[in-house]
Amino acid sequence: MTKKPLPLLTQADQLIGLCPSKEKVSACSCTLKNTHGWTSVTESDWPAHMQAIATLQDPENNELSFEEFHPNGTRYDSPQAPIAMGFFPTNRSTVFECQRCKQCALRYTEFGGYYVDPRARLLDPQLIFQASK
Repeated sequence: MTKKPLPLLTQADQLIGLCPSKEKVSACSCTLKNTHGWTSVTESDWPAHMQAIATLQDPENNELSFEEFHPNGTRYDSPQAPIAMGFFPTNRSTVFECQRCKQCALRYTEFGGYYVDPRARLLDPQLIFQASK
């Protein structure tokens, strides 16, 4: 059985549409509740009940940008940093949904030198931007 490819999201409103309202997020013991900036989440800490539901990584683009978007001087791991469509690391992310509380998080893998660092960030609809390059 072949896996169906994940839908590609290219617009900020598509990503915002995946964010549940605060009233709908139920109590859950997700380890992801504390990933407001891009936070390291090891495979052993990744919740088993997370399901991939979409991708922000364009399969047609083999040269994804490492350019970041920080109009207010933030850094990518800051909780206040924008989640900017088409910019690093959003452009390398997969969207996961907690099957218990319906909260969504982005996940990508940081590769550098001799390490691999899976990182995750909860979706905050107020920080999602359709930024232009």
